[in-house]
Amino acid sequence: MSKTINIGIIGGAGYTGGELLRILIHHPNARVAFAHSKSQAGKPVYNTHSDLLGDTDLLFSGDEPAALLAQPDLDVIFLCSGHGESAKFLAENLVPETVKVIDLSTDFRDESNGFVYGLPELQRERIQSAGKIANPGCFATSIELALLPLANAGLLQDEVHVSAITGSTGAGQALSPTTHFTWRNNNISIYKAFTHQHLKEIRQSVAALQAGFDKAINFVPYRGDYTRGIMANVYTTFSGSREEAKALYHEYYATHPFTHVSDAPIDLKQVVNTNKCLIHLEKHDGQLLVTSAIDNLTKGASGQAVQNMNLIFGLPEDAGLRLKSVGF
Repeated sequence: MSKTINIGIIGGAGYTGGELLRILIHHPNARVAFAHSKSQAGKPVYNTHSDLLGDTDLLFSGDEPAALLAQPDLDVIFLCSGHGESAKFLAENLVPETVKVIDLSTDFRDESNGFVYGLPELQRERIQSAGKIANPGCFATSIELALLPLANAGLLQDEVHVSAITGSTGAGQALSPTTHFTWRNNNISIYKAFTHQHLKEIRQSVAALQAGFDKAINFVPYRGDYTRGIMANVYTTFSGSREEAKALYHEYYATHPFTHVSDAPIDLKQVVNTNKCLIHLEKHDGQLLVTSAIDNLTKGASGQAVQNMNLIFGLPEDAGLRLKSVGF
């Protein structure tokens, strides 16, 4: 019988914490030992994540983290608090060496403090032996998966141009002027053009496969007027044919269960609520256009975090993650 993984979630009341709970309570090898939340302590999880009514009677824990981390059967914790909070949490709390850590913030994506960057399509073997995982960013995941086959073949020779749009859940649960319904609805806007924080990890991942690449990656992100999903359109100079590009991408992702190359144009509904990344390729006047689509909360966050957990504990990579999209 397969081992049961005992899991703790720090910051369980936010979007990524809620998405983790949705996946883990139906995962065949998972047991959620606790979901910690300062603001919702003692309340049922379904009070905050109302779609979980009838799926779990778990209460949010407000106990001191030291007591939660001391549970003798704890196997892994997921850190789902805001950026900067993970580094603070680990500085203030001693995590036993036997407990794995999967962090969903930006704090350790540079692989500092012993963390391994958790993009399975880039470094699955390192993840399998890691004790601490830095989960990739959502935009970074989509853009990296569009670029990795080219970088692996040493075929990134010119500047890369990226235009990508994300849903409102990408901004987190805290309200702000640009997440308020009256502003976001029927609206679209650019933010952090050429300066987005995910550019650093994108360059890091590309360099891991093509060390000499030093051209610009020009990234223009958009806020979309919908809730979930990222579509990234990435183009760069490519001398080969579309068929040659397709062969390159099919070969690179042949052993990866969640990234698929589509002959037909793709759309967000194909990936929302799933851990998939879909890729479509076109060739135009010497430019290869790579369209990449993911759900920012699953493959871009909590689903990928569970994928990393599966790899660490020797489970099938897709355990608990065969999730169906909503086609209409």
